[in-house]
Amino acid sequence: MTLADTLSAETRDRRTSWAPNQLGPMTLVLVAALLIAGVAAILLWMGREPICKCGTIKFWQGTVVSSENSQHIADWYSFSHIIHGFLFYGLCWLIRRLTGLPISFGLALLLSILLEGAWEIAENTNGVIEHYRSATISLDYYGDSVLNSVSDILSMVLGFFFARFAPVWLTVTSALAMELIVGWLIRDNLTLNVIMLLWPMDWIKAWQGGA
Repeated sequence: MTLADTLSAETRDRRTSWAPNQLGPMTLVLVAALLIAGVAAILLWMGREPICKCGTIKFWQGTVVSSENSQHIADWYSFSHIIHGFLFYGLCWLIRRLTGLPISFGLALLLSILLEGAWEIAENTNGVIEHYRSATISLDYYGDSVLNSVSDILSMVLGFFFARFAPVWLTVTSALAMELIVGWLIRDNLTLNVIMLLWPMDWIKAWQGGA
């Protein structure tokens, strides 16, 4: 059996190994919407700006070193959140496969939204914001707007569904391509973001600053 045949068989097995959904499609959409709305409400309670302070809403914000980064609907970091969806899907599938727990696709999606929402809340705490500002080149970063945080969660959902229906090889290739292309274009990506959050390195910070 070739590698392509193995990946194809793995994809078919991955699609059929989920437990039956206990929630209907409309109920699933409603619960997901309530979870996302709950995250938005918490962020507003924390004092996050609803939209960019500039007063406008853009679909795309391509300038990273800017006070408007992470304030609009989509930016270069949206690709990292799509990869979050890939990873959450793979994690839920692996847990289901190894433990035999009756995790349905719908439940896995809701759990992933909870995880992504928890990260958006944690990412926008004062401590994490100040850590980003001190450990990275993000001197103009003062937290995400609520609009951007909600969009990040939806980007994760997009990645989750992509991983559900795409072949494994395409999901893996897409993740690598996004990491390499975004890393080349803006000198940052999900991998570097995690490294600089957990183990800041001066040489990476200097390279990201163009030194």
